[in-house]
Parts: sequence; structure tokens; C-alpha cells
Amino acid sequence: MSAVKSVHMRPVRLRRPLAALFAATAAGSALAALRPGPPPSVRVLAAARDLPAGTALSPSDLRDLALPPAAVPSGAIRSGGNGRVLAGPMRRGEPLTDVRVIGDGLLRAYGSDTVATPIRVADADTVRLLHTGDRIDVLSVPPPDGAFAASRASPEWGKARSVASSLPVVAVPPRDEDGGKEGALVVVATDRAQATALAGAGPGLAVTITGG
Repeated sequence: MSAVKSVHMRPVRLRRPLAALFAATAAGSALAALRPGPPPSVRVLAAARDLPAGTALSPSDLRDLALPPAAVPSGAIRSGGNGRVLAGPMRRGEPLTDVRVIGDGLLRAYGSDTVATPIRVADADTVRLLHTGDRIDVLSVPPPDGAFAASRASPEWGKARSVASSLPVVAVPPRDEDGGKEGALVVVATDRAQATALAGAGPGLAVTITGG
């Protein structure tokens, strides 16, 4: 008789811990259902490092940044930043917006094959005379004894060679936003062949103003 009683008691003893396990599982599932999910976010492009004005953006200059919808700045760029040129400097982590880059509409006015090309002119005083819409000739001047010939009085001035002519100026970043480098930055509209020629012209660049 005791053996029969033991057989009947064993399911009872097992039923209690199983019930407790099921109750704990149900409670955990209820808590998981009530727990709020991750907050919504919007992916935008941001500067991966400090960038000076005139930077032609490359993949290494940008990173993805997730922001709450309320924190996304107006005009934030979410994709397609590569190849665009900064009209002003950016700090690391700053979201990229439409006012930070030279507008596509301005370049489109010069033709479908036009690109924005930043050049650094050694004579910063000359650059102060430039305005958007001016046209300039760009010259490459060999530096005498490692120093750039900054004026026509230099004996090296006669060795200047023309790199590109009648280029429209599309941006002149303020000097205090130019990254603290020597000379001054100008962004001009060029075709791709002119951009290649300017990139290979070296650091000794001078300009003459040909019209507006």
C-alpha cells in the first residue's frame, strides 16, 4: 500500500516546481513584451575627423551617425556625400548638411561635366580680392630656393607656366576657416581634365583675375 501511495505522491511533488517554472517563464515573457524597444533613430553622414574648407569628401572623411529624429538638423545629408566639396570647415562628429557643401545647382550652370576643384594659392592677399563669379587664370610658379615667389618682382616669376585659364570662382572660404595653412583656398569650377592638371601642378600656384 505504501508503494502505491509513493507512486501517487511523486507526480504531485513534480507538479509544483514545474508550475513555478512555467509561472517564472510567463512573467519573463510579459516583462519582455512590456520592455520598450530601442528608440527610433535616423542615419546621417557626419565628419569622421576635423575637415578644412574646400575638402573634396572621400569615404575616409565621413562616417554614419545615428541621431534621434528630433536631433536631425535641417538639410542633413544621409547618403551621396563622396566627391562633394566643403564650403566651410567641419568638426569631427558634426552632421553633414546641404549648407556645408557647394551646391549642385551652381555647378550645373557650368555644364554636366563640371566639378568643384579646390586650389591653394600661395599669395593670400590676391585671394582676398576674389569673389564668387570671378574668372581667374591659374599659374604654376617654381619656388626659388624652396620659398614661393610671391610677387612679379621675383626673378623666378618669368618661369611661371599656365595651368588653366578663365576658371569661374565658385567659393572663397573665409581665411579664418581655412584650417590655418599657408596661402589661401579658392574653389573653382573645372572640367575633369583641368582638375587633374591643377592637382598635379604642385604647391606654387598663383592666379590672375581675368574678369567676372
